[in-house]
Amino acid sequence: MAEPTRSNPALAGLDGIMGELEDLYRDVHAHPELSMQEHRTAEKAAERLSAAGYAVTTGVGGTGVVGLLSNGDGPTVMLRADMDALPVREATGLPYASTATATDPAGDDVPVMHACGHDMHVTWLAGATALLAGARDAWKGTVLAVFQPAEETAQGARAMIDDGLFDRFPKPQVILGQHVMPAPAGAIGFRPGTTQAAADSLEVRLFGRGAHGSMPESSVDPVVMAAATVLRLQTIVSREVAASQAAVVTIGALQAGTKDNVIPDEALLKLNVRTFDEQVRTHVLDAIKRIVEAEATASGAPKPPEITMTEHYPLTVNDPARTARVAAALRGQFGDDRVHELPAPVSASEDFGSFGTEWGVPSVFWYVGGTDADVYRRAEQAGRVAQDIPTNHNPRFAPVIHPTLETGVQAITAAALDALEGSEAQP
Repeated sequence: MAEPTRSNPALAGLDGIMGELEDLYRDVHAHPELSMQEHRTAEKAAERLSAAGYAVTTGVGGTGVVGLLSNGDGPTVMLRADMDALPVREATGLPYASTATATDPAGDDVPVMHACGHDMHVTWLAGATALLAGARDAWKGTVLAVFQPAEETAQGARAMIDDGLFDRFPKPQVILGQHVMPAPAGAIGFRPGTTQAAADSLEVRLFGRGAHGSMPESSVDPVVMAAATVLRLQTIVSREVAASQAAVVTIGALQAGTKDNVIPDEALLKLNVRTFDEQVRTHVLDAIKRIVEAEATASGAPKPPEITMTEHYPLTVNDPARTARVAAALRGQFGDDRVHELPAPVSASEDFGSFGTEWGVPSVFWYVGGTDADVYRRAEQAGRVAQDIPTNHNPRFAPVIHPTLETGVQAITAAALDALEGSEAQP
């Protein structure tokens, strides 16, 4: 069993900045911002990068921040963190809990919370960039630090790419990222190859003919049409996807009507699809279209339904060779007991993979546990992890600060330092 080395020179300064990193985390957690509204968070990131000596570019893809630190000839390594929060009302009870509200793209006032841990991601990257800047005698090359907006809406990576990220900054030899998850704090999980699902969000508008609730024979009832469609969509996974494959089809919203005795003209379905294989994805999306159109026809709808793709996340695929190298660096830092290969891909989705895929660069994404280890262990022993451990996007999701904070800083720093030290020989 490998013993943790803890000898990376870039990590020597972590104790000295831990207090300010704790303050930064609590501050960002208490002041969350919705996707493409991360102005305050971006300012904090830019301040940290500038103080560490990075050349800073703001406003990339809207609110994105890029820091560049060149330190002689050598490889370029990109480190990425996302910044946005969610329209969720926090229920953690923490002393630094968010009470923030914001106006969403639809013009509605909504509560805002860092329910997915991006506040921790920002703090991890702020810490890693400071440590790397303070240990420039230990590495050669260039650090490209990217604080990305709007991961939660699948806009941010695309927006930064469209704003010239690939033209304005040097091409890296590897792209590294990490995410906090509901697992024992201090534990790290990784997986070569496909590590996160592709995700597609769809809106389906079904058209009927409204009427008085007492005269349904005068209507084409879109509520019944929508109900039949919802039930039929459940058969895609149960009857059209092989047991050896995987897919998720979720109808997250069914919206229709305003009053009990009024049959409305329209109904709206909002769907989310997760797949791990491009052929399965194509089949599922085609099946959704077939079923929606067939149910509309069967109902006598006055016109065909409208199906609109609202979000798309590509598969997150880790380069196998690079993943093996990152895993070795993490095991060298933490030991075998804390670093594990995941048996299956994670069903959540990310736009992190867009950077590597479109830049033609290997990328590696891994996971850091954020749940109190004793709490997780008790839930696991009781067979109640799903019931008792808040997941990302839950109003009660909040990583414990220690050891989650130091683990994430150490992990991304160790992986970056390894790539900077020797990636010339293994591009």
